[in-house]
Amino acid sequence: WGLRWPRARPRSSFPSGSQLPCFHGSSTIRNLKERFHMNMTEEQLQLLIEQMVDGSMRSITTKLYDGFQYLTNGIM
Repeated sequence: WGLRWPRARPRSSFPSGSQLPCFHGSSTIRNLKERFHMNMTEEQLQLLIEQMVDGSMRSITTKLYDGFQYLTNGIM
C-alpha cells in the first residue's frame, strides 16, 4: 500500500475517574481500550488497518452502500 497512517490513536489513559455517566461501569473503559487497540504496537496496528481496509474494499456490502450513496446523494 505505501500509505502513511495518521497518529490519531489516543496515547493517554482514559478518564476512569470521570463524573460522566457514560464512563461508569467496569466494562466501558476496557471496551474503549479494546476498540482503539491500545495493546498493539504501531506496526501491528498498521497491519490491522490495512487488513480492515482491504476487507472493506472487497466487501459486497461496501459496494452496495457506495452505490446507494451515489444514487441518493451523488457521493462516490
